[in-house]
Amino acid sequence: MDGAGDGGVPQGDLLMRFGEAAVGESAAALAAARSQVRDALGEAATIDAAGVIGIFNAVVRIADATGIPLEAYKAEISGDLRRELGIDAFRG
Repeated sequence: MDGAGDGGVPQGDLLMRFGEAAVGESAAALAAARSQVRDALGEAATIDAAGVIGIFNAVVRIADATGIPLEAYKAEISGDLRRELGIDAFRG
């Protein structure tokens, strides 16, 4: 799996591009993605998406910063999925 697609969510590909741009380094890419989300889904959905991106990013950073490990049982049952998605290669 290469991370492409819509995740089975309407406009999911657009929302994923917005999320990637939000944590990326290009202000222009973020402005373009935000504008595309606003045009396609409206202002309220853009605000909701930005909120989800922000809280997810914060929770992951807090977990990483405090050294919270993945519980053994979760590591065991998610191993195949993590390998398929390449999650173990993500920087943390």
